[in-house]
Amino acid sequence: MEQKLEKLTDNVNDIKNLIHTFNKTLENIENRLAQLEKVDSIEHRVAVNQIDLSDIKEALDWIEGVQSSIVKEIQQVKGQGNNQEIQQINRRLDSHLVKLAKAEEEIIILKSK
Repeated sequence: MEQKLEKLTDNVNDIKNLIHTFNKTLENIENRLAQLEKVDSIEHRVAVNQIDLSDIKEALDWIEGVQSSIVKEIQQVKGQGNNQEIQQINRRLDSHLVKLAKAEEEIIILKSK
């Protein structure tokens, strides 16, 4: 039981690290998008700064899948003790999805111009 709890704790910490890394990636994407506005040619901006949003979406799906399985295991082992921490992770994932959608919208707008 102790090992399962430690494993689950490690998994939660891994998810936190992944979210932190994802945060840095999103900041880099936002910086790159900000730089796009400074370039004169829209076609040049899109060609030079290609961002593969599908990889980011796959990473988010994977993180959500891992998170949901860990949430179920934690609830089985500890009940609702870590519910607040899990809700915080869910809120952060939601905010990442919003940022991702905004970045995708900006790219679509730039491509359409």
